[in-house]
Amino acid sequence: MDLSSLGIEYGTYVLVGAIFALLITGQPLAWVTGLVALAFTYGWFGEMALPLVTSRIFGFITEYSLVAIPMFVFMAALLDRSGIAKDLFNGMRILAGRLPGGVAVQTLIVAILMAAMSGVIGGEIVLLGILALPQMLRLGYDKSLSIGVVCAGGSLGTMMPPSIVLIIYGLVAGVSIADLFVAAITPALLLLAIYVAYVLFRCLRNPEMGPPMSAEDRAKESLGGAIKALIQPFLIIFVVLGSIYGGVASVTEAAALGVSSVLVLSLLRRELNLKMMQESLVHTLETCGMIIWIGIAAAVLVGVYNLMGGNRFVSSTILGLDAAPVVVIMVMMLILIVLGMFLDWIGIALLTLPIFVPIVIKLGYDPIWFGILFAVNMQVSYLTPPFGPAAFYLKSVAPRDITLGQIYKALLPFIGLQLIVLALLLFYPPLAIWAL
Repeated sequence: MDLSSLGIEYGTYVLVGAIFALLITGQPLAWVTGLVALAFTYGWFGEMALPLVTSRIFGFITEYSLVAIPMFVFMAALLDRSGIAKDLFNGMRILAGRLPGGVAVQTLIVAILMAAMSGVIGGEIVLLGILALPQMLRLGYDKSLSIGVVCAGGSLGTMMPPSIVLIIYGLVAGVSIADLFVAAITPALLLLAIYVAYVLFRCLRNPEMGPPMSAEDRAKESLGGAIKALIQPFLIIFVVLGSIYGGVASVTEAAALGVSSVLVLSLLRRELNLKMMQESLVHTLETCGMIIWIGIAAAVLVGVYNLMGGNRFVSSTILGLDAAPVVVIMVMMLILIVLGMFLDWIGIALLTLPIFVPIVIKLGYDPIWFGILFAVNMQVSYLTPPFGPAAFYLKSVAPRDITLGQIYKALLPFIGLQLIVLALLLFYPPLAIWAL
């Protein structure tokens, strides 16, 4: 069948419909997008166009910035298996004290510090689900509030540098990853502040939602012990972010420095062993394999679609809207939110950004600012059902009596807070780009 006879408009409908129809069958996103890409390459251009597929693959996998991803994933895997993250959580207990909701606030602060160490999300949620959730439930915290704090806090890795979401965005959009990291700090801290304010508001109004620690629990903590426990995590953060912002290393080099620092600290702590290295390396290979395969398939699909004239079709359709530029950006955000309900953020980034970013630039907006909007949007997708990977990560380690339905219900207030931050950044761009 000659698919080119459909024309670009109906061809777009068939392409998108084919992707979602195949996804419903339960096939992985990488295989679905790759199969559709090959089918449209052959059906639209003929067999002589198939070598174009290999050129797209080569262009994607030889991108130097991709090297940072396995480094950060490996660092996160090592942190998950070492006692550094556990020490960080225990050391922050001093902040809990007599304050209602203090342990929840402590969990959020630990979450953003963990994000600043690795930039990987799933491991943070699992680790907080193991360390923080049982403690909050033991202290009598409201179950929904505890679940929401763990999932929302663990998802801060999409925003806080060195975020892999921002690395992928910089790679696809062709903008400075270091500039993205600088721009993301203020929105990440703003999101943290809003989470903390929400927790304190709920717990101060009703102390039973987050009872303070007992005198017995507080007596076990000491300021000296807390400071000692925080030295190593802050050293890792300084090595990674300090080397980037200080101009000492590129993002890729900083990732390697981060891995080296975690390895050295684990060795000094006598935690580094063959089993830890093996498990961390296997986890890194599995995670990066998924990212690379999705990336390859998406790169081919986007390349074929652009050759079909899809980028011009989408651009003319969106720019042809009789609306203000900010409304066009809002439509893009809505599209991303809807896609986030069903697709992984990697697939969303690689499928939509090559089309959206040129439109953003044509509208006169800063692609760095749009990258921050994208990162917040993907954080919303981490919590939003039915896909909502944060819920599944937590469910894997949560007590058996906590159901997926309870987790999704607990996430609704935090999704609302994320949308508020998204709106603030949308209507007041200086919040993201003031430091550039």
